[in-house]
Amino acid sequence: MRKIGFLLFLDCSLLDFSGPLTAFDVANRLSGGQVYQLRVMSEHGGILASASGTAVMTHPLEREPLDTLIVAGGAGPREGLLSTTLLDYTRHAAGQARRVASVCTGAFVLAAAGLLDGKRATTHWRMAARLQRMHPQLQVDSDKIFIQDGKVWTSAGISAGIDLALALIEEDLGAELARAVARELVVYHRRAGGQTQFSNLLEMEPPSGRIRQALSYARDHLHETLSAERLAQIACLSRRQFDRAFSAETGQTPAKAIEKLRAEVARPRVEATQEPLESIARAVGFDDPERMRRAFLRVFGYPPQAMRRAMRAQQSCHF
Repeated sequence: MRKIGFLLFLDCSLLDFSGPLTAFDVANRLSGGQVYQLRVMSEHGGILASASGTAVMTHPLEREPLDTLIVAGGAGPREGLLSTTLLDYTRHAAGQARRVASVCTGAFVLAAAGLLDGKRATTHWRMAARLQRMHPQLQVDSDKIFIQDGKVWTSAGISAGIDLALALIEEDLGAELARAVARELVVYHRRAGGQTQFSNLLEMEPPSGRIRQALSYARDHLHETLSAERLAQIACLSRRQFDRAFSAETGQTPAKAIEKLRAEVARPRVEATQEPLESIARAVGFDDPERMRRAFLRVFGYPPQAMRRAMRAQQSCHF
């Protein structure tokens, strides 16, 4: 039996842990046996108030080895309000566990414990830039629903914990059982069009007015040449100042951000229309379809043609 421990904090989001926990519980029922033993924990145990005010009963931390440690998010993790005891436990439990995972801002706990050093990780798209600033030793990818790097798994915000749990169940028990759990939960086994978060760059509002102005200009002029020099002029900053400020506030370089913006704008047209890829590429500022193809591979992990085929297949089949 695999023991899975969920580590919770004050003001946690209920769905951060209840979604994955339910997925593992359903896997138990559908597999016909007690495959998973589930335990919800907090630093001191007892009743814990969630962000919604709902009380959650938790067990105190224990030294018994876990198969999988899953760290949920909350106000404490994202603000860095983590005790030495809690970080020591996280390191200890992760060292003994086969896998360690986080949901949403639970990634801040893993990062503070040093478990993400040198690794790729994700978190809620709105908190990705903060995670990167606080922990420059890791590589934050704000586009992915979840990321596996070795034994460490991180997922995006809130409902993405269900996607994470389904992937862990598939690793343990196979794709067929994971699909059956997804059907029982009435969710997709794989999100349509690939595993990508909400388009954060299209909605991001950096704290600095100058960087916000440059990003707004870029959104409105994607079809034009958008060099870093041009954006620095829009922001009324020197190139060096602009590069430093832009990376600090968005978590990525100007060139990478422009490429992502173009890919994010192109994606709905690729998936939902029959428009030639060449005309889509030109409309969003890529010089040719090949450059758009390479950008899609970097941003989404799939070329445009594959994403278009996947969407057609998704639309043609019944859940």
